[in-house]
Amino acid sequence: MSPVNKQAIAAAFGRAARSYSQHDELQRQSARGLLALLGVSRFEQVLDAGCGPGGNSRYWRESGSHVTAIDLSSDMLDEARHQQAAHHYLVADIEAIPLAEAQFDLVWSHLAVQWCNSLPLALSELYRVARPGGKVAFTTLLESSLPELDQAWRAVDEQPHANRFLSHDQVTQALAGWRYRSTVQVITLNFSDAVSAMRSLKGIGATHLHAGREKKPLTRGQLQHLELAWPQQRGHFPLSYQLFHGIIERD
Repeated sequence: MSPVNKQAIAAAFGRAARSYSQHDELQRQSARGLLALLGVSRFEQVLDAGCGPGGNSRYWRESGSHVTAIDLSSDMLDEARHQQAAHHYLVADIEAIPLAEAQFDLVWSHLAVQWCNSLPLALSELYRVARPGGKVAFTTLLESSLPELDQAWRAVDEQPHANRFLSHDQVTQALAGWRYRSTVQVITLNFSDAVSAMRSLKGIGATHLHAGREKKPLTRGQLQHLELAWPQQRGHFPLSYQLFHGIIERD
């Protein structure tokens, strides 16, 4: 597998910085799932790794935590700063966090590590900056996400239109050697048409394909094929996500 283009990922999310909050139903439902697994706790120092526009950072700040927010996208950080979501902001790559080890009681990384080259490396960095006795809480997408999108696009062409995420076994292998607990959550969002479903991905910046893509707009005929092939449910166009939530205990 070729290395991911971090600059292109940052640019895709940067373009979505202003629109993100209008399309973040998945993020809000998923964050509630990770919080449920984490349980009720107070954390003095929190790192939000892959903070996006700062929704989760703001949650922890309002809970009384001192929050440091990092993201690959400077535009996302600017939006988080505009929202006064955290106390400190830093452009940084989760796979090479430019911070000293053992600083945070909670290292929170929600729907960010799927954009990394190496999940084991990303988790090792998140673990490194957590204090002994602290926790790493993360969520990532699993390979069975977005089956409706895959099915619909097969009626149009044979090109990839969604990234291939890791399997459940691959994620648990990356956790080998650590004390952790985990759960899987399935979230299905419904849209009025295929364009709205795809626009929801664009609105949160999740449009970068590791394999690249041809930058051609859909023709009217292609869009019609896409709509007809989309597996509808009661007149809705669903998008389904399978999410892995993990809590690692820092020794």
